[in-house]
Amino acid sequence: MMKKTLFAAALLLLTSLSSFAQSADEKAVGNAVEKLKNAIIAADAPALDKLTSPLLSYGHSNGLLEDKKEFIRALTSGESHFTKIDLSDQTISVSGDLAIVRHKLIGDTHNKGKDPAPVKLGVFYVWQKTKGTWLLLGRQAFKLPM
Repeated sequence: MMKKTLFAAALLLLTSLSSFAQSADEKAVGNAVEKLKNAIIAADAPALDKLTSPLLSYGHSNGLLEDKKEFIRALTSGESHFTKIDLSDQTISVSGDLAIVRHKLIGDTHNKGKDPAPVKLGVFYVWQKTKGTWLLLGRQAFKLPM
């Protein structure tokens, strides 16, 4: 009886520990999110192009929807400009070649023709693994209370 109890306890411990470990795909998606954040701040067109799907649907918290071309154009023209982005409470769930990412985004913007402003958003991403690379397929942001 003691051996069965020890075995059950060991199995439970291993199961619990494995739930805290990130898979290789979850780590890769997390790295892609970080690269995207940096590319958005830098308005780096080649990096933005490399990280996004040709089928990108990018939704803003004000309801504006952009495709890949418009998303990159808005950032590189300064029409949409983040000067700071901090992410928190991020979760990543992978199912096959798709990943869902959720996080909170707190940052600062200085969009063309507007005063600098703080933003506090919830963000929902869909990433797709294509030829071994995770690409942003969809994004929707929503405003959170300041």
